[in-house]
Amino acid sequence: MRGLVLAVLAFGLIGPIAAGLWVTARAGFGLMPAIGATEAGLDPWAALFGLPGLVTSLKITAFTGVVSTLLSLVLALALTAALQPRLSGGRAARLLAPFLAIPHAALAIGLAFVLAPSGWIARALAPVLGLDRPPDLALVGDPWGIALILGLMLKEVPFLMLVSLAALTQIPLRQHLATGRSLGYGRAAVWLKLIVPQLWPLIRLPVMVVLAYALSTVEMGLILGPSNPPVLAVLLTRLFFAPDTALLLPASAGALLQGALVAVAFALLWLIERALALAGRMWVCRGGRGRGLDPLLGIAHALGFAAITLGGLSMLALLIWSFAWRWPWPGALPESWSLRAWTGAGPGLARAFGQTLLIALATTGIALALAVAWLEGEDRARTPRAAWAEALIYLPLLLPQIAFLFGLNAGFLRLGLPGGLATVIWAQALFVFPYVMITLSDPWRALDPRLTRAAASLGAGPWRRLFTVKLPVLLAPILTAAAIGVAVSVAQYLPTLFMGTGRIATLTTEAVTLSSGSDRRVTGAYATLQMALPLAAYAAAFLIPALLHRDRRALKGGAA
Repeated sequence: MRGLVLAVLAFGLIGPIAAGLWVTARAGFGLMPAIGATEAGLDPWAALFGLPGLVTSLKITAFTGVVSTLLSLVLALALTAALQPRLSGGRAARLLAPFLAIPHAALAIGLAFVLAPSGWIARALAPVLGLDRPPDLALVGDPWGIALILGLMLKEVPFLMLVSLAALTQIPLRQHLATGRSLGYGRAAVWLKLIVPQLWPLIRLPVMVVLAYALSTVEMGLILGPSNPPVLAVLLTRLFFAPDTALLLPASAGALLQGALVAVAFALLWLIERALALAGRMWVCRGGRGRGLDPLLGIAHALGFAAITLGGLSMLALLIWSFAWRWPWPGALPESWSLRAWTGAGPGLARAFGQTLLIALATTGIALALAVAWLEGEDRARTPRAAWAEALIYLPLLLPQIAFLFGLNAGFLRLGLPGGLATVIWAQALFVFPYVMITLSDPWRALDPRLTRAAASLGAGPWRRLFTVKLPVLLAPILTAAAIGVAVSVAQYLPTLFMGTGRIATLTTEAVTLSSGSDRRVTGAYATLQMALPLAAYAAAFLIPALLHRDRRALKGGAA
């Protein structure tokens, strides 16, 4: 079984990504016969660097990507240190679920509604500042990308917190905290000197995933980032879909440049890690109890509350705008409400919802089947996962999507496979599978082996043990992985755009398109439904095991 799964992943995951990179690289150096461009050389690169604003796009991309990742990591670690005693068990997952479930595009649209000159923040300050009209401030799409940094942080801090809390289960946290307190160290100093150095190797890869996404995001860059010039990924997307096919060559060169930028950022992260490790050893050798650092945990707590409030307002803004009709300045709420945004967009909204749901269920089903088969294969082979296999899982998340999706699409077209629903499902599965696999791996490995041994002693074969013991016991983790898979699928923008060749309309593609200047009410309706689908999946993941296991809890309480 394990060999079969590895073969499927090699041909269905690594092979296509490698082929996409190869086609993109050939196009980046002028070798693309499909459009009549066969001259090899650096002409595409010259055309790329001749584009107006490219250097500015690179600077903005590097600034927003690196700064948002570093700030998200620092805030996530500080919040984990401050809130860890109250976020044990499944409480963290329930609290962070709304922020993990909401797609990037929906959060960006909601945040744009809040930060806009006519948004809630300006409306709340209007009576205090005496504003009789919305202020003339570029709070969204600012040239420094501050709104984009804020949007990325709102999305990535909860993810890094959940990853950190899961990694803490592999560290003797209580013993470290007790030892530190007994020696007179403050809580913050114990975390910085003892816990974070052990935690970092466990969360390094997720941080790299966050960094790669922040440097190559398209949907959040379109909604929150500067528009002229935009971030690099947005600029390249416009080139790829421009009417002039000659622009495909510099766009492909730009895709390679995007990949190189991510590689340089990874190298920078490694250098920062080395420098902080050296500085940390020097700090530890100097001694000191570090009690003056504890107020920083209070500041982190306040910033976390502010982030939760802002994220909650962003989600609420989507819902309110979808039902608002007349909302004059500076009212905090609309004067009149209406369903016209929902009814007016009914046919298109229903079609986009249906396709989004179908794609999400298909990709999640494929990803779950592959993950279960891989993990069951590991159990039957009785061998731990190799390091190369771990890298295989993370590979699609560490590469910029734009670096290989165009090449993949071009390769499909040359094989006579036009873009459609099947290719979109397959492309999205490339990104859904890693998240499902990562989510399910630890609970699967933590399953008590005595359960399967007992079943085997009663004559149950491998397949029966899988379907009657493992899967029922792991129902909650499997449903959680499925909910994450649905959320990841719903959020996919570039795979749908490239592999669907613009003909597959999902809630995400439509919401991003509408966010560029359409009616806020219609945009709010699409983004609200886009947000509701993953939230429903998360709710089902929490409620179904609770309902199925309610008799067991009652029996346990009666026995007590």
